[in-house]
Amino acid sequence: MYDLHTHTLRSDGELLPLELIRRMAVLGYDEVGIADHVDSSSRPLVLETADAVRASAAHFGVRFYPGVELTHVPPEEIDRLAGRARAEGAAFIVVHGESPVEPVAPGTNRAACTSDHVDVLAHPGLIAREDAKAAADHGIALELTSRGGHNRTNGHVARIALAAGCRLVVSSDAHAPHDLMTASARELVVRGAGLDPRATREVIDLNIAEWLRSS
Repeated sequence: MYDLHTHTLRSDGELLPLELIRRMAVLGYDEVGIADHVDSSSRPLVLETADAVRASAAHFGVRFYPGVELTHVPPEEIDRLAGRARAEGAAFIVVHGESPVEPVAPGTNRAACTSDHVDVLAHPGLIAREDAKAAADHGIALELTSRGGHNRTNGHVARIALAAGCRLVVSSDAHAPHDLMTASARELVVRGAGLDPRATREVIDLNIAEWLRSS
């Protein structure tokens, strides 16, 4: 089990990074990414503190990935900030997509999907087909999320991603312990978005280490 979209008290989450990892290990996760919200002011500090728990996570049987979620930054700055985060040690880059429940700047989805540094476009709302095709061309995954509000467009995201040949990932966008998904909840989110059993298995069983190495 994996989850690449979780938050800690370093942004707007409730838990210390290691407590979050421990709780996820107990639920059966073996690949966990922390992607706290960042902009140009907070990015280096968040990455420095995230990487400090890598060895501790291994004691719990968890492969830990320090990442960031670029959040509410101007579309014109996304590629540059993603590149800087990568150079500063981010194992993966998430961009906060054009969710239907937040005032994300128009053009954010397009900027993320055309970047050579972004790995995941989170909760991309009513993403356009051409943006999903650009994501596929750049090896960027679109997220199916369990987060309330953001998950309203999961069905649309899944349908557009499949048509465009774009990879899908499932994540919790967890901010608190009750946000973490069990194995059955992960499957329900993906099946509920309209994927058949075979496609569902491909999403929920994705080998994150292998995918990130190939992207």
